[in-house]
Amino acid sequence: MKYLAALLLAAHTASAHYIFTTLVTEGSTSTAAVRQPINNSPVTDVESDDVTCNVTPGEATETVEVAAGSLVGFLVDSPLYHQGPAAIYLGQAPSAAADWDGSGANWFKIAEWGAVFEPEFTFVDYNLSAINTTIPASVPAGEYLVRAEHIGLHVAGSPQFYVSCAQISVTGGGSGNPSKVSIPGYISSDDPSITLNIYNPVPTAYTPPGPAVYSG
Repeated sequence: MKYLAALLLAAHTASAHYIFTTLVTEGSTSTAAVRQPINNSPVTDVESDDVTCNVTPGEATETVEVAAGSLVGFLVDSPLYHQGPAAIYLGQAPSAAADWDGSGANWFKIAEWGAVFEPEFTFVDYNLSAINTTIPASVPAGEYLVRAEHIGLHVAGSPQFYVSCAQISVTGGGSGNPSKVSIPGYISSDDPSITLNIYNPVPTAYTPPGPAVYSG
């Protein structure tokens, strides 16, 4: 019976993994613009380079034009089963997005999904099949990586990072100059927002990790 229980737990855990597979923009979707992860396993070391765009992801074969002030987001291949925060980041490429590995202090957050506490504590992205936001109108035109992130906090002290990057070219835009961070480097491994036990005691407050959201 113990062996059967272990098999069932392993199957349940594996089925709870997911990938952000599809870039969503105003009126269209693209899988070709996404640097597809090689599997649905999470990144477990927030200080490794893998947390940028996942573990040796595949090449994206297109860069999608997106107007500043319009929709951008991701579809996930399975609902976000684990409890934890989500975010969307933009990384300003030094030249072409296709040639950039995401290194350097070029990233800023444009959306986040945190927690609610009534009628009970839960994360607002729980069971979502997509996360979408709007690119701030003040974001300068140019090529970017757009990065989806969901952090599973179901195992206390062992956060799981589900991440994907896609290539976009922002058109229009403005003269905004958001503060930027490096990924990795944006969250420390001992940050309380990723090491907490979300079950005992049940949190009464929660601040998502990483920088503040840039809204223009």
